[in-house]
Amino acid sequence: MKVLKFGGTSVGSVENMTNVKNIINDGEKKIVVLSAMSGTTNQLVAISKDIEDGYKAIAIDKINTLRLHYLVTVDALLQEQELNVDVKTYVASIFNVLLSCAEETASELLYNKIVAQGELLSTYMFNAFLRQEGIKASLLSALDFMKIDEFKEPDLDYIKENFEKVFNDTPESDIYITQGFICLDEAGEISNLQRGGSDYTATIIGAAFKVEEVQIWTDIDGMHNNDPRYVENTHPISNLSFDEAAELAYFGAKILHPQTVTPVRKDNIPVRLKNTMDPEAHGTLISNKTSETGIKAIAAKDGITAIKIKSARMLQAHGFLKKVFEVFETYKTSIDMITTSEVAVSLTIDNDSNLEPILTELDKIAVIEVDKNQSIVCLVGHSVVNHQDTFKLFQILQDVKIRMISYGGSKNNISLLIDSNDKINTLQKLNDYLFELVTH
Repeated sequence: MKVLKFGGTSVGSVENMTNVKNIINDGEKKIVVLSAMSGTTNQLVAISKDIEDGYKAIAIDKINTLRLHYLVTVDALLQEQELNVDVKTYVASIFNVLLSCAEETASELLYNKIVAQGELLSTYMFNAFLRQEGIKASLLSALDFMKIDEFKEPDLDYIKENFEKVFNDTPESDIYITQGFICLDEAGEISNLQRGGSDYTATIIGAAFKVEEVQIWTDIDGMHNNDPRYVENTHPISNLSFDEAAELAYFGAKILHPQTVTPVRKDNIPVRLKNTMDPEAHGTLISNKTSETGIKAIAAKDGITAIKIKSARMLQAHGFLKKVFEVFETYKTSIDMITTSEVAVSLTIDNDSNLEPILTELDKIAVIEVDKNQSIVCLVGHSVVNHQDTFKLFQILQDVKIRMISYGGSKNNISLLIDSNDKINTLQKLNDYLFELVTH
């Protein structure tokens, strides 16, 4: 059995839902994980923000506008009267939940409840559509088996046990549909796996059920060698190792949730990236196999803050780095890059929500310099640090001011910290020259 995940664009219209139906209706049993229809989660986030800001009337207006959009979609999708009425009744119940949320006090729990409704809508509608088309389909509620622990990590034992129970209690079908993204937290409240988390849902289920392959279907034909939003003439990569894919996802490749490959790599369950709009395209196969050495792909991660921590006594001060890291541990802030010298440590973070208290603590032990609006450009490939042409990338970037370099921490990754204003120019320079170097 395989797990197939389809993103918001893939189920964003009746035409696209029909494409998905044609892709999955091949006579083989499969589990299908769906995101919310494209644009829905953004609108639900906006509704939550209006409630938080006290704009109740605006939130209610947005809820009613979104409800009309779904009712129109149901009429276009479902011609069978009984199914049409059933789904409209369900849609009404979801929007009644959202209207009741507008009366509540803003909180993280309320936010999680609001943004979860998109996946509940898309899966219910699509399940009814398959039944209308004569396909034997069943709907599995992710809230019956998907759970995270107190550290916001998937509770794999709980998921495996409860998924098997839900699956076995469901009438046998050809297609089993469930929601991506949403889950329960350790207290049993509605939560989520963060934006892009439907990919993560798919590989968690794949690992729990030991499937033969997980497929991630989006609107692009696989992982590209550079960011096609900013750079022309990019191309999809046919094969990546788990390590390479994980590096690219973490450092900004939007096609994958950063944790996507983590659940499946231990059992060597391959992950295939495919294009819903071009199902025949090869896409990208992620597995434990490595191919050619050298730089394969480039990704960029924005919203980075660089912190330089300088202490003239650092070299002689036993435990100085321990004190520095304890500050970030206290405020649950992870570090992306780090470089050291005799008198200073420079590091980066991508979450500045606790920046002020962190700086207050650090200021007690060192002199601090902060640079915001930075980007990490990550160059990824098998054994990239050992490739004979890798050194040439620094010649290419001689016109770009590089704030930090991380080289050697991983044999598959070289990271450069630059000002975000230089990002597009840097990506284009690398694209124009670097891949030509690698292939010669």
